[in-house]
Amino acid sequence: MANLYNNQEYKSFLIRIKQQIQQAQVKAVIAVNTELIKLYWSIGKEIITRQQDQKWGAKVIAQLSNDIKKSFPTLKGFSERNLLYMKQFAQNYPNFEFTQEPLAEISWYHNITLIEKCKDNTKRLWYAQKAMENGWSRNTMLTHIESDLYTRKGNAITNFEKTLPNVESDLIQQELKDPYIFDFLNLTEEAQEKDIEQALIDNITQFLLELGKGFSFVGRQYHITVGKKDFYIDLLFYHIELECYVVIELKAKEFKPEYAGQLGLYLTAIDRQVKKPSHNPTIGLIICKEKDEIVAEYALGHINNPVGISQYTLSKELESKIKASLPSIEELEEGLNHLND
Repeated sequence: MANLYNNQEYKSFLIRIKQQIQQAQVKAVIAVNTELIKLYWSIGKEIITRQQDQKWGAKVIAQLSNDIKKSFPTLKGFSERNLLYMKQFAQNYPNFEFTQEPLAEISWYHNITLIEKCKDNTKRLWYAQKAMENGWSRNTMLTHIESDLYTRKGNAITNFEKTLPNVESDLIQQELKDPYIFDFLNLTEEAQEKDIEQALIDNITQFLLELGKGFSFVGRQYHITVGKKDFYIDLLFYHIELECYVVIELKAKEFKPEYAGQLGLYLTAIDRQVKKPSHNPTIGLIICKEKDEIVAEYALGHINNPVGISQYTLSKELESKIKASLPSIEELEEGLNHLND
């Protein structure tokens, strides 16, 4: 390895890599990101092949990095570390067809994050597809990976199959998660009601991010009147893509069947008093501390309104560190109840 310049195989290898870089630079004017991802995959693949065929050790990557920098002094992205990422990239995606959507449509930094934080290719492709569709930044995608969105999405217990048309049922089912992660409500145990109320306002962006794409905030403690009685809905949203209102009720305890009945009243009120004829039926979501899945399924058996039931939780790592400093769901409900005081 000390005399690579005298190694004909290495010279041919270096020339080939330099030619690929030059060709990619031309093509990049038309499709910068896609061509870059293709180039990185190709270089990673060649490094793997050459190391296997020529028995080159790890030092060839450092040598290659130095030689590329000498030939293209203003070109970034060919550090030893990044070349190692290219190698990992090619190892994880051995088939060249991956360069079609979605992996070639997201940034290199997105792809590095997928390699480092997600070890399953099926999940990687799913996150890449969602990042492409929703325009997620790298940090947003990382948040979803760390909260295991892939596993949580579409898991809520619902009666949508019975209460909604088939097309809408499948689409809306995928919008609900179980559980929901409330890590962003990290107040101290000394927090007063006003602090909790302010936290809800300050963190509405994070809450919308946790809910998912398409949710538009309408109001909290949303006032409705039924007969001569006043009621206050914890949270009311409108889903732009589904074209329907979404009522969310927070419960501090284990799910009880009567919660579904209460939510049904709210959904009927929104449908009759707020929903326009062009809107789809209002759907409801109960987010509770815990639930018995069989009880939840039975409770929805004869409910005619579309309702879903999910739990809320904290990530295990955060829960172990700051559980004592987080507001309880009781405090959250208390804060919501006082917003209109």
